[in-house]
Amino acid sequence: MTRILVIGPSWVGDMVMSQSLYKALKQQHPDAKIDVMAPAWCAPILARMPEVNRSIEMPLGHGEFALGKRYQLGKRLAKRGYDRAYVLPNSAKSALTPWFAGIPTRTGWKGEMRYGLLNDLRPNKKAFQYMVERYVALAHPRAEMQNSASLGGLEGLPKPELTIDPDAQAAVITKLGLNQDKPVIGLCPGAEFGPAKKWPEQHYAEVARQAHQQGYQIWLFGSAKDVETCENIATLAENAPNIHVLAGKTNLIEAVDLLGACQTVVSNDSGLMHIAAAVNCQVIAIYGSTSPDYTPPLTSKVDIVHTDIECRPCFQRECPLGHLKCLNDLAPSQVVKRILP
Repeated sequence: MTRILVIGPSWVGDMVMSQSLYKALKQQHPDAKIDVMAPAWCAPILARMPEVNRSIEMPLGHGEFALGKRYQLGKRLAKRGYDRAYVLPNSAKSALTPWFAGIPTRTGWKGEMRYGLLNDLRPNKKAFQYMVERYVALAHPRAEMQNSASLGGLEGLPKPELTIDPDAQAAVITKLGLNQDKPVIGLCPGAEFGPAKKWPEQHYAEVARQAHQQGYQIWLFGSAKDVETCENIATLAENAPNIHVLAGKTNLIEAVDLLGACQTVVSNDSGLMHIAAAVNCQVIAIYGSTSPDYTPPLTSKVDIVHTDIECRPCFQRECPLGHLKCLNDLAPSQVVKRILP
């Protein structure tokens, strides 16, 4: 049996995409036990990945160096006898714990001063176009992985597939006073990255209004940070009785199960977009400052919409030109026609 430790990413979307690596590892080592170290909030997501044996809480905050704590953590992990480690973040500190644990093979991409900390160092991640390719390439021997062509294309990669708990899904639907009497369209109007990813509230509201008129119910998803945005959308959509603001009322795993109940999900480029793809929804993905040529939803049931103005993608959190035309000029009709007959 091969024991594997993965130092996982810290963003929702990246964590979902990392499941493709775990699937690739299990294809090569069916008996492998894969443990993933990640922030505590990741544990429910990891629990919905059958390939993951256990999640291990990373007790240090984002950006915290804490050399002594990392040393102690590594020594505790050494007792578990891992054979291999895969380090997905690019920082030097993320590679310290597997090194302190004495894990024989430590794999990751060349990053900030990781020579020695990683002894299976991969030199050029930019030879792989998509983030998911960069994850999956780590599962294969370095000599076989030179560029994207080595993996045979995005369509051939294992896709994230989060499991849905039917009992938990039914319980949260009941708790929130929802039902499935009418087909559900989910809207995910938030974006942790910044406003340059956020399609305007009035555009989301127009989608909600037209979908409601055609007999759909609308569920608005998001964290506590997105409550105001979602409430504004509901107000602009005239607070129709089948428009439900769920932002701030669910934890992450409840959102997973509720997204699994949606027929279609309209989302900015965000973690919830990747979750919707991984629970087999039809996804309409809206891109502003970022690009589907790097982090697309990993599903065949997807429509990607964006404008083609010269300044996008800029990958900025806020529009550097101040006009946000990449999103403002993306008309609601471009989304509506992909939902309604």
